[in-house]
Amino acid sequence: MKEYKFYGWQTADCKPADPTYEKIQNPRHLYDILSEIWCEYTCAPRLREKWSRENQTVGQCSITAFLAQDIFGGKVYGILRQGGNYHCYNVIGECVIISKMPVFCRKSPWLR
Repeated sequence: MKEYKFYGWQTADCKPADPTYEKIQNPRHLYDILSEIWCEYTCAPRLREKWSRENQTVGQCSITAFLAQDIFGGKVYGILRQGGNYHCYNVIGECVIISKMPVFCRKSPWLR
């Protein structure tokens, strides 16, 4: 099975809450779609200089979390990070989905 760069990918089997998005099978499928279109312009402006094709999830957490909420339902939460920024993640039923930012992963109790 393909590995994904977000926490919770192994159990991310929730289906779209809105039939408008029925072609998106689950959060892994959404990740596959987004990984083709993420770019520096979809990245949070404060992080654009750190974005690269090799590190394409940088700065994508908020836009991705709210898009996933539109598609799958659930709630978006934010974890306050050093410097006053938030890292957004989704809770959809019993499924927790957190994009893996390298610095965040090392410090987050969710990902240890």
